[in-house]
Order: sequence, then structure tokens, then C-alpha cells
Amino acid sequence: MSAYTVDLDWLKRVREDVIDPDQRIIDPHHHLWAKTVAGSSNVRRHRLYNYLLENFWEDTSSGHNVTDSIYIECSEFFWSSQEEHFNPVGETEHIKGLAQLSQKNTTKTSISGIIGHADLLLGKDVKEVLERHIDIGGNLFKGIRHAGSWDPSDKINNSHHNPPQDMYLMKEFGEGIKCLSAKGLVFEAWQYHHQLTQVAHLAKKNPDLLIVLDHFSGPLGVGPYANKKEQVFENWKKDIKELSQYKNVFAKLGGLAMPINGLGFEAKPNPPSSEHFMSLQRQFYLTTINFFGPERCMFESNFPVDKYSVSYHVLWNSFKNLVKDFSETEKDQLFYKTASHVYNIS
Repeated sequence: MSAYTVDLDWLKRVREDVIDPDQRIIDPHHHLWAKTVAGSSNVRRHRLYNYLLENFWEDTSSGHNVTDSIYIECSEFFWSSQEEHFNPVGETEHIKGLAQLSQKNTTKTSISGIIGHADLLLGKDVKEVLERHIDIGGNLFKGIRHAGSWDPSDKINNSHHNPPQDMYLMKEFGEGIKCLSAKGLVFEAWQYHHQLTQVAHLAKKNPDLLIVLDHFSGPLGVGPYANKKEQVFENWKKDIKELSQYKNVFAKLGGLAMPINGLGFEAKPNPPSSEHFMSLQRQFYLTTINFFGPERCMFESNFPVDKYSVSYHVLWNSFKNLVKDFSETEKDQLFYKTASHVYNIS
């Protein structure tokens, strides 16, 4: 159950002029959800605040040129049918309606793709769930995220899908992945840093599957990892280098403002400036860009989850500061062209 909330007054304590406001951006990772109403049925995650289309638009209208976005599943808007394996299709259906609404307003960010959820542990039987997603989502439906984030520590929360240990290595999951690959859909991979070798296993076994690595694979910085940041980075660096050899894997650059990463932005009297925000995590960004190349990397917001620690305009300023000395071609790759290629957005 999520305990995150957003203190808008706290975030407003840091304001910055927007850097390079004309740079096109495709934000490839955001969520939408409604505040949980007391007594609601079919509540999968407890939400303390609304983050609806108008809230997302308020963020994307803060000065940066965010033309398009990709909605990523977060266990919201499920159906309540007795055929439970089909219920995640409700999320695709709901977001499709919002996407169509967003596309009618040419002055706002358009939701141009949907990553939904299906239980890939269904194995070959997941095919009919994928087909339902495709039938309802149409061209907006881009793929599936079935998160595998798992850690043995009781101080670390496992993924919202409550995965078993080593889920990516299970036979049934492998069969489900084959169905996903056969339909030309994207697999969005979300797990912790010590599970990177499992992503490499999937990439090796499925060379035709397009895999997107979320949030640098979640380098942990709390619980048993709180005092092991250098060790975590070195282990992560070794594994991310191995993963980068698989050309079917693309990397999202972002998502390190969550409390599990242990950077502590949310606990400070004031939110971070763009310079301070990037100073504590720069090595993850530059290492990934170095190994994958800009053509396989894309900046992401992970909003509203990262909004717990940083505002939208400051976040994207931090990305622009990071690559200020990059070529225009490299910047375009990182800010929109890689995402355009992966999610087929014009």
C-alpha cells in the first residue's frame, strides 16, 4: 500500500527558469490515479491524493515542451469481473479514454501510448489477455509491465504485483514472455539492482523482444543497503554493463527520487534544486548513457511517484543540465527520439 503523498507548498519553495524550453520531450513514464475513497470496493492500492489528467497537465505545462507521454500501469482502474486474469484490461480501457481526450487538446501533452499489465505467470494462457488489451487499446497499446521487484529484507517493499522470488527465471513467466514477443509488444522491466542479471537472462533468451529497463533497475539505498551505496553502485555498474550488450534492451533514465533509493530528498527542509538533485545520482545517468549510448536511452519523469521529492520543471532542468555539453543529435535522442522509436510515436 502506497504511503506517498505530495506537499505542493514544499515543492514551490524552489523555482527555476526553464532551460531550453523549445526542446521537444516525450515523457515515457508516468502514472495516473484517483485518491482512494473510504469504503471503496476493488481497491488495489491506497492512494492519498489525486493525480489525474488535469494534474499531469499542470505539471507538463510548467515550461518544458512535453508533446507526448506514455502511461505506465500502476494497478489502477481494473475491472471487477470474476475472470480475474482479464481485470487489468480495465486499466487500458480507462486510459484509452483519457488518451483520446488528451489528443483533442493540441495545447496539452498527449497520452500517446499505454503500457498495461497482464499476469505473465499465466504462461501460454496470457495470449488471450494480450489480445483483449490489443482489441481495446488499439494502436495506443504498446506492451506489458509485470514487475519483478523482490528483496529478502523485510525493510524493502516488493513490487505492487507481489512477485515470487526469481519470477523472471520461472518457466511459466518465460512462456508468457514468448507470447508477448510474438505479438511485437514491449516488455517493461521493473526490479531491483541485484536482479539485473535476470533481465539479461530474458534479453538473451528472447532476442526479438524489446525490453525497456525502468528506473536504472532500482538501486536500493535503504534497509540493509543504507550504508552500502558504493558497493551497490559497483555491483550495479558491472551488471548494467553486461545487460547493455543486448541490443534489444533500452534504458529509462530517471526514477531515483523514490525513498527506496536512499537519497533522502523528501526529508530535507527544502526540495532540491536541479543542480543538487543531479549531483547525488549523476554517476548512474552517465554510466548508463556510456554503456547503452543515447540511441538506447530516454529520460523519464516517473511522476507522480518522484513528485514526492522534486517538482516537474526542476526534474527536467536537471536532465538538461546533465547533457548541456552533448550534441543536439544526442540531446534529441535522450529527450524524445529514443522514446519515439521504442513506442512508435511520430
